[in-house]
Amino acid sequence: MDTVNIKVLAERLGLSTSTVSRAFRGNSDINAKTKQRILDAAAAMGYQPNLYASSLRDRKSRTIAIIVPEFANNFFSQAIHGIEKVARSKGYHTLIYVTDDDYEKEAAFVADIGNGRVEGVVMSVSGEEYQHGYLDVLTKRSIPFVFFDRYYDDVQATRVTANDYASSYAATKHLIDNGCKRVAYLVVNKHVSIGKIRLQGYLDALRDAGQQYDDDLVVECTNEKQEIERRLRNAFYNLRPDGVFASVERLAIAAYRFCHQEGILMPADLKVIGFSSLEIADLLHPALSTITQPAFDMGVTAATALFDALASGLKSTPDNHLTLESILIERQSSGAAAGTPNDPKGRTAT
Repeated sequence: MDTVNIKVLAERLGLSTSTVSRAFRGNSDINAKTKQRILDAAAAMGYQPNLYASSLRDRKSRTIAIIVPEFANNFFSQAIHGIEKVARSKGYHTLIYVTDDDYEKEAAFVADIGNGRVEGVVMSVSGEEYQHGYLDVLTKRSIPFVFFDRYYDDVQATRVTANDYASSYAATKHLIDNGCKRVAYLVVNKHVSIGKIRLQGYLDALRDAGQQYDDDLVVECTNEKQEIERRLRNAFYNLRPDGVFASVERLAIAAYRFCHQEGILMPADLKVIGFSSLEIADLLHPALSTITQPAFDMGVTAATALFDALASGLKSTPDNHLTLESILIERQSSGAAAGTPNDPKGRTAT
């Protein structure tokens, strides 16, 4: 049999090479039946297109980058899943970069992908205390980007977040309504966008409940396990909180570990709630009360915004803020009544 290539396949089917090429690229401007006919014929003839080579010819990598601060947080793994689902449906590949909340790594990654190896970027940022001019290289190279979860206030681009202020307010109010008089707020970086917004929700809930704000109860932590434990020990024994609101998942887990090690009973001695997408939150002992973000949907929304910009030939994404709703799920760790089902009724944090 003669060598099969895209030209031969097109001649056999009586179609143009551009039509066949669009079928392999997953373009939406081709009839579904025609596309399936092409794919079936290619399979029967043993033809496998070299999409990488063709992407080089038209100077498109058909690849997007995903930049995240960490992998350990279940939120990011679910968000990445959503982003990749959209990318695959568009015939694109993904490259994943993990910054470990390191600003210099983030800047280096952006410089690397700014050389044209990707067509677009979906990113959750590492910090806000520096200048962010390094992102200009993406716009100059016509590489649009979308922020999700965390973003920079001074950079104009589409931002996809959950309703962080309302969620934090609701979580703090929930602890207060359950009898807490000294609620500690655990945060890794209160200067990043979500850190500032979630802190404000906490502060406003205290104010509206008539409770006095104590700056010491805002406990800034790090990403280092031993340092987190040291700061939690100092906070718990010196400040004597009766409630903990963890702004990120790993701090909620750190609070559990600390209570277990020190013999602190939840919720009798300490009530705990936190932002978390942990699928086994209901299996912890006691079951963890959570603010659960729509991580997968946020990934889908962010990726869709990026591909809309790519389809329109934009160098940058519109300066829009898209907000999705989180769910407050009350479980035993924050004082829900004993015997509450493992999957209690969640309510939108508004």
